[in-house]
Amino acid sequence: MQPSSILETALYVDDVEAAAQFYSGVLGLECILRAGEESAFFVCGAGVLIVFNVEKLKQRPAGGLPIPKHGAEGPGHVCFRATRDEIAAWKSHLEKHGIAIESEFDWPSGAHSLYFRDPAGNSVEFAEPKLWNLK
Repeated sequence: MQPSSILETALYVDDVEAAAQFYSGVLGLECILRAGEESAFFVCGAGVLIVFNVEKLKQRPAGGLPIPKHGAEGPGHVCFRATRDEIAAWKSHLEKHGIAIESEFDWPSGAHSLYFRDPAGNSVEFAEPKLWNLK
């Protein structure tokens, strides 16, 4: 057996409001659920990006939802699929919003990547699907 695709990806932040403003206001993702200062959920294509405040997750009272404890220390990473032309447009858009471009380069596969940080310091990337030999 093999999973068909990734349904959700989680990043951990210290300020859900700042993350929500970034992912909805700058990246244009639709926020489909907000749980106060604990989490925000954004639809992206056929999947969902979740940002969790890891400290709020630790404070969750017993008897709530039967979700196993999880979290991470330090910056995480997420990569969004984009064409080369879209990456160029994203670069311009990010710069207009004062977002510093951390790195931009071409991989040996010929795929182009653009890296920057979200407000929590997570590494965010736009890359062409051919990075992983995907269409």
